[in-house]
Amino acid sequence: MLVVEAAVVKTSKYAVSESGDTVELVERPRGGISLIMADGQRSGRSAKALSSMVARKAASLLAEGVRDGAAARAASDYLRASRHGQVSADMVILSGDLETGTLVVTRNIACPVLMARHGDVTALDQPAPSLGIERLTRPQITETPIEPGIALVAFTDGVWEAGLLSTRPTRTPDWILDGVQGHDGLAQEMADELLERAVALDGGRPRDDMTVVVVATRTCEEPLDVRRLHVIFPIRGLS
Repeated sequence: MLVVEAAVVKTSKYAVSESGDTVELVERPRGGISLIMADGQRSGRSAKALSSMVARKAASLLAEGVRDGAAARAASDYLRASRHGQVSADMVILSGDLETGTLVVTRNIACPVLMARHGDVTALDQPAPSLGIERLTRPQITETPIEPGIALVAFTDGVWEAGLLSTRPTRTPDWILDGVQGHDGLAQEMADELLERAVALDGGRPRDDMTVVVVATRTCEEPLDVRRLHVIFPIRGLS
C-alpha cells in the first residue's frame, strides 16, 4: 500500500517563550492532507499572531475545497487588509492531493523547499514573495505525481540560516542537502535530524524560531486503511 507520511518539528528562538512559527494540518475534503507552515515577521507573540492569522485563513479555505494557490493568495490579501500592508509572513503549503493524484508545493517564502526523489534532490527556490505586503502577491506552485520514494522538505529561515552570523545563504546549505539526500525517506526521522543539526549549528541556542516540515511517500505493509496522528507537545512550568 502507498502511504503519505507527514512530520513536523519546531522550536522557538532561544530565551523566547513562544515560537513565531505556526503549523496547521488539514484533511482535504476530496481526499488527502495539507500541511501549512507559516513564519510571522520578527519573533515571539507578535510573530505568532501573524503566522496564526495566515495559517488559519489558509487552513479554513483548504478545508472548504479551495485550491492551494487561491488559499495562499487569499491569506495574503487577508493579512494585508488586517495590517494595512505593514507586516509580512512567509508560508509554505505541502499537500498530498488525492483528487489530482499529485504532491503540491505552494511557496511564499525565500527559503527553498527540497524535493527528494530516489536519492536526487531538487531545490524549489524560484523567487516567491512573502504574504501581506503587495496587492498582487502570488505563490510559486510545483506539482508532481504521487509515487513511492518522494520526500518534500520545508523549513523556516531559522533552519536555513543556522550557524551563520549575519548573511543569508545564497543557496541551500550543504548540511541540509546531505541530510535530505542521505536519508531513507522516513519523514519523522528526517525532520528530527535536520532540526537537531540546526540547533547544534547555533550552539544549542537557536537565534531564530526553527521549524521543519516533511511530507514523504512510501510503500507500507499496513493491512487496513488506518490513519494515524502522533503529537508530542511540551508544557513549560508543569511537571
